[in-house]
Amino acid sequence: MNRRLALLIPLLLLAVAGCTTGPADEPAPRPAAADRPSPFRDCAALGTPPTAASPGAGTTAPATPGPGTSTTPGGPALPELTLACFTGGAPVALRSVAGPAVINIWASWCPPCRKELPAFQRLSERAAGQLQVVGVNSRDSRGGAQSIGEDYGVRFPILVDQGEAVQRALERNAIPLTLFVDAQGRIRHVDATGALDDARLAKLVNQHLGLTVPA
Repeated sequence: MNRRLALLIPLLLLAVAGCTTGPADEPAPRPAAADRPSPFRDCAALGTPPTAASPGAGTTAPATPGPGTSTTPGGPALPELTLACFTGGAPVALRSVAGPAVINIWASWCPPCRKELPAFQRLSERAAGQLQVVGVNSRDSRGGAQSIGEDYGVRFPILVDQGEAVQRALERNAIPLTLFVDAQGRIRHVDATGALDDARLAKLVNQHLGLTVPA
């Protein structure tokens, strides 16, 4: 009996040691969003036109709209609104965003928005120098938006619209919503057909902004 007890004591000590040291091996909790750097670029360059955009870019004739889309000949101007930039700094007048531009209105709680955001990030990389890709985060929490940016690799500049002012100005309720804005600052097309992929985005950019972007 004493021999069995002597063999069991070291095993019990090892088990106790394992329980007490376990938490130290667990990954550290994720810092709060306010304590993490923003994944998005700042908005300082939004008023600077894309360097490679040709003078006639964005002047192609509007295509025939399909379900969930809207196109106005000539195109209305962007709403006269001023929005905060996610990264801070001076607020941005929406009409000061230099086109050609693709403006995507999204929220972290919207499944189609999450699905299409990586395609917009790829568009921003493939079309660098031709057009700007800008996000408008609508009726969302800062933590939710930041986590989506981190998890989905979204880096383009993000404006914040907590009151859905852009959607109200456009008389649109649903998101995601994507605006195709020409070099003169006119909205050439509004898309509300759901999650867009690379091929669809490239096609819309070509149809409404006259730019060829690899899909």
